[in-house]
Amino acid sequence: MVNWLWAAMILSGFGMGLLRGAGNSLTQTFFSQAAAGFQTGVQVMIYIMLWYGLSRIAERAGVLDALARVIAPLVRPLFPTVPKGHPAFSAMALNIAANFLGLANAATPFGLKTMQELNRLNPRPGEATPAMITFLALNSAAIGLVPSTAIALRAAAGAANPGDIVVPSIVATAIPLAVVLVVDWIIRKTDPRRPIWAAQGGGRRSWRAG
Repeated sequence: MVNWLWAAMILSGFGMGLLRGAGNSLTQTFFSQAAAGFQTGVQVMIYIMLWYGLSRIAERAGVLDALARVIAPLVRPLFPTVPKGHPAFSAMALNIAANFLGLANAATPFGLKTMQELNRLNPRPGEATPAMITFLALNSAAIGLVPSTAIALRAAAGAANPGDIVVPSIVATAIPLAVVLVVDWIIRKTDPRRPIWAAQGGGRRSWRAG
């Protein structure tokens, strides 16, 4: 549907231009904007490559692991059905830390690992557990410290201070995160399956340390 809307807007604009006798201007605009778009794309790619390179250096230097150790105790209360010391917490903390640093590619494997570990606690295969749902909400609304793509676009557009978006971005991601966690907590408390999960311990018996 969206593709049809875009096609309709482009074709209608092109048709109006022809009706007004602005065919030459349309052609020049198409080529100039295509060149500007290509140039902007290259600049954005350079900025993103630079940030990812610096982020990878920070990751190899242990910054990601250190941040994960700080995050792990903070997220543990959100998952009361997951046993303390379960490997899911390590992968979860690394996923959140990677998203926090803007390392989306690095965050994906940690997110998949977290789901795999949480699924080991699942007494009902094929059905998402409360812990899996909470992690999905937490991952979807993750706070980003450095919105690298937005900064790159602002820099390519000639913004005087491309990094000014950092603080508004943190606020804009923190608010949805707080909302989804509150909604998740309310739904978890009112879920009719809650007594069943409490009795089963969220699958605690299916995991043994070591």
